[in-house]
Amino acid sequence: MSEARRKAVPVKRKKHWALRVGGWLLALFFVGVIGSVAAFFIVYQTTKIPDINKEFTTNTTTVTFADQKNPLGSFYEQNRTTVPLSQIPKHVQDSVIAAEDRTFWTNPGISPSGMARAAFNIARGEQLQGGSTITQQYVKIMYLTQERTVSRKFQELFIATKLSRQQDKSKTLEGYLNTIYFGEGAYGISAAGAAYFEQPDPRKLSVPQAAFLATVLNNPTLFDIDDRDPRTQKRIVERYRYVIDGMRQMGTITDAQAVKYANKLPDLSKKQKKNNRYKGPNGYLLDMARKELLRLGFTQDEISGGGLKVVTTFNYGMQKKMIAAATKELPEKRDNLHVGMATVQPGTGGLLAMYGGPDYLKSQLNWATLKARPGSSFKPFAVAAALKDGKTIYDTFQGDSPIEIQGKELNNEFDRDYGEVDLLYATEESVNTAFYDLVDKQMENGPAKVVDAAEAAGIPKTKALEVGRDNPSTVLGPDPYASPVDMANAYATFAADGKFAPVHTIKSVTGPDGEVLWSEKKDLLDKQSKQTIDPEVAKMVNYVLQDVVEKGTGSDARELGRAVAGKTGTAGGVGVEHRKENAECGGCKDGADTLTSWWTGYTPELSTAVLYRAGKTGESDLDPYSDAAAFFGGGWPLKTWLAFMKPALDGVPDSEFAEPDEDAIKDSPTPTPTPSKPPASTPTPTNTPPPSKTPRKPTNTPTETPTRTKPTKTPAWPPLPTGTTTTEPTATPETPGSGQ
Repeated sequence: MSEARRKAVPVKRKKHWALRVGGWLLALFFVGVIGSVAAFFIVYQTTKIPDINKEFTTNTTTVTFADQKNPLGSFYEQNRTTVPLSQIPKHVQDSVIAAEDRTFWTNPGISPSGMARAAFNIARGEQLQGGSTITQQYVKIMYLTQERTVSRKFQELFIATKLSRQQDKSKTLEGYLNTIYFGEGAYGISAAGAAYFEQPDPRKLSVPQAAFLATVLNNPTLFDIDDRDPRTQKRIVERYRYVIDGMRQMGTITDAQAVKYANKLPDLSKKQKKNNRYKGPNGYLLDMARKELLRLGFTQDEISGGGLKVVTTFNYGMQKKMIAAATKELPEKRDNLHVGMATVQPGTGGLLAMYGGPDYLKSQLNWATLKARPGSSFKPFAVAAALKDGKTIYDTFQGDSPIEIQGKELNNEFDRDYGEVDLLYATEESVNTAFYDLVDKQMENGPAKVVDAAEAAGIPKTKALEVGRDNPSTVLGPDPYASPVDMANAYATFAADGKFAPVHTIKSVTGPDGEVLWSEKKDLLDKQSKQTIDPEVAKMVNYVLQDVVEKGTGSDARELGRAVAGKTGTAGGVGVEHRKENAECGGCKDGADTLTSWWTGYTPELSTAVLYRAGKTGESDLDPYSDAAAFFGGGWPLKTWLAFMKPALDGVPDSEFAEPDEDAIKDSPTPTPTPSKPPASTPTPTNTPPPSKTPRKPTNTPTETPTRTKPTKTPAWPPLPTGTTTTEPTATPETPGSGQ
């Protein structure tokens, strides 16, 4: 064999093996391709689109004041209001497409080139761009978790591809625009418009506003406009211009418009502050509304994600006036001083305004709903009980101190003596011994009848009140029987001539489709409003409580300049004997400190209660806050009440209370003054007028019957909402009170 031939053989063998290996590799490549394609189609066919993530289908529940214009707050898992694509204009749609996926209308749901390009540009340090398509982002939000794993990414690609083939692109874009997060707690374009521009209607968003929203949705943290770091601000401007230029390339805006809009960001002066739904005094109102919705049977899911439209009974203007009164008309010393206020509309039970504290976020103790010792402000229920029992306002009772009740000697304020007094005068001057005489000696089962009258007026049933059925001290409200909300509504029953309406904060609830799900008239007032106190009894109570204003402890209320009825009340600490006999009352205080101070006053239009308490738990002495001998209800509580009622009733036509039956007054013995021993020599508090009359007892000498102008009732506001409001109990010890 020649040398040339020997050399040629290895070369041929090498080519042969090279071709064989190449063939195998090519075959393996085709097998791989075929296998990959087959695997893709197998996985594609077996991939199922998961159920939608529930939280991304929720809608924000909005809560407004009664005028349906001023917002009170909202409830949500995710702050969102879904809007159809037909209500999202093209320039808003295009701004998002320009920012996130410029091939959205043509790509198959995924964009490998887009992902590669984004990765390459980011690696080069260029402008941030999203690698995922809008469809991929939508799939990740609506169907998958946010975990960053390879398997989750592959799942996203397959679902996006399948969804793109099965669902119209418009439907995907609509879902995306209603679910994507824009920062500031806002999910979806409507909530974003409201958060950044106070404009929840996408149809009213300008091109620059739409472009800015499309800018921040890419990464709300990275593009946070509140971050004053110059690098962040530069990033935002660059991204914003990128979006504007994309809209120009898409033909959404002209070249001239692009130049104009790119020069500066839209006005962001109306951007809402970081979300604090419950911040400030109105946080207590929002919390009450949420609790009432739960009591009405709405589930937590419906409240926080059902897209409900909730209208409350709260009057926007009155609430502002109440906050001003409760925060400005106060004693100079204010540390640990608490004010609780509530005003109710007689006849409807609608809670028009409430002050529970300065800031719900700092303290959830609502001083308007926490129960407290009502003191002598409980006496009107004793008057109602006595009238129902057949007594008259001119029946007489012991006005001197002390009086022996159940083996104990009890006294008037400052141990004063008033002689023999009638019920009218005893109420005017809040004579404790006369009311003890009434409920313990001159009325069978008196304490129980007082409790019945209180509950008929609207004081909620409680264990403490039930125990009071056997205790004559119930007439002075020694235990935590009632809150300002309770008292305002109970006195409103008197103002409405004995017709009770449940106190409530919800006027109506409407579903996202516009269906009324609950209304105060149909679902509450028509079912629960009723005549719980005889009209003549209620009118006579109003007559007596007007005398408290005209001649008694509430005389400063005359400054309102219209028909007013009301009652003062204080409750103090307890004596040593009480503590000895009630070992469980470890928190009770010795002495006569003023622990609660009340003024509850009402007109035919409004019933308003004001309560003062002190200390971390509301159980400290109020007297150090007063510039008088004691912190009486006729002092600061009445001043704060006037500071609210004057502006609240400004412009409301005057009206009078309905007069009680004239025969009931004429047939009663008419009181005339008779001498009595003078009061004990004790200091007279300056916050409340001292008795200006000589104690009275009836005689048969006819005198002129007192009369008042007949009323011409003018409704000040339309009937308000309803939803029974229960109050929160406080862990206060059971103690006898001291009446004013």
